[in-house]
Amino acid sequence: MTVVSLTIIIICATTAGKTRTSSFQSYNVVHRRSQRRQITANVGVTKSQPNMGVAHDFNQITFLNVVNKSKVVMAVSRLAVVCGGSRGIGGAVSRLLAQKGCRVAVVSRNEDTARDTVASLHGDDHVAFSCDVSREDEVQKTFTCIQKTCGNISYLVNAAGINRDALLFRTKREDMLELLHTNVLGTMLTCRAALRTMLHTEGAAIVNIGSVVGLKGNVGQSVYSASKSALEGFTRSLAKEVSSRGVSVNLVAPGFIHTAMTASLREEDGVGSVPLRRFGEPEDVASAVLFLLESSYVTGQVLVVDGGLQLAM
Repeated sequence: MTVVSLTIIIICATTAGKTRTSSFQSYNVVHRRSQRRQITANVGVTKSQPNMGVAHDFNQITFLNVVNKSKVVMAVSRLAVVCGGSRGIGGAVSRLLAQKGCRVAVVSRNEDTARDTVASLHGDDHVAFSCDVSREDEVQKTFTCIQKTCGNISYLVNAAGINRDALLFRTKREDMLELLHTNVLGTMLTCRAALRTMLHTEGAAIVNIGSVVGLKGNVGQSVYSASKSALEGFTRSLAKEVSSRGVSVNLVAPGFIHTAMTASLREEDGVGSVPLRRFGEPEDVASAVLFLLESSYVTGQVLVVDGGLQLAM
């Protein structure tokens, strides 16, 4: 029996109609299986049925073969949660982590795009969650559901973010609040929720996505710059708080990257200020994220991925 089969047994055991579910039933979870079909289920906190022959410690599954009384232990891949993981930099991170064998939980405001991303990922047992990271209640319920249905979190990547470029005196108060709530508060809320299990997971790591603008500033991006600069201070402080528990926390600061945020920019106008003479790709940032996730002796650092842009700022 394969690991996929074992996981199906566990999920069936925890989502069967006869089990007792809690109030988290409004959160849809999409599971992708080896048959490449999607199963959508309203998942809550459940109790597994007795006598299933499965003991589910999600970091190491022990399956008891009732026929020959043998005991088979199978390792389960690390669980990575990628907030904003359905497109852009987050989408590239989701794809790379899946290729590296991680089980990926894609968290996005848009449920349809999250489902589409999960369906496109390499491997199996990836899940999609719809969540607005700026809302504390949604974050709490989503991460509780992730822990109950998928196990302890090993990696957290915060790639959810928005921009509202404008000179400060033309920026509306509601735009300021939306930027700060999504880019700063959202990252704080997801880190707090994820750390409840990450503190008990060996080799756990967090990577937040900032911006070179947060380090250097830029005209017309004062509020956006403030939100990304705040992430640097938050990342370094959180790294100090959790380092004794073996959890690393780092920040990646991209420059001009081909995403929806830079779609309005003409590359020929901005590439002259980039020493490497090109805009980056989401995959360039994803590689930096993977490096930090797997580097057990690096924490509290800012890794700039900008083609040398900050040198000219």
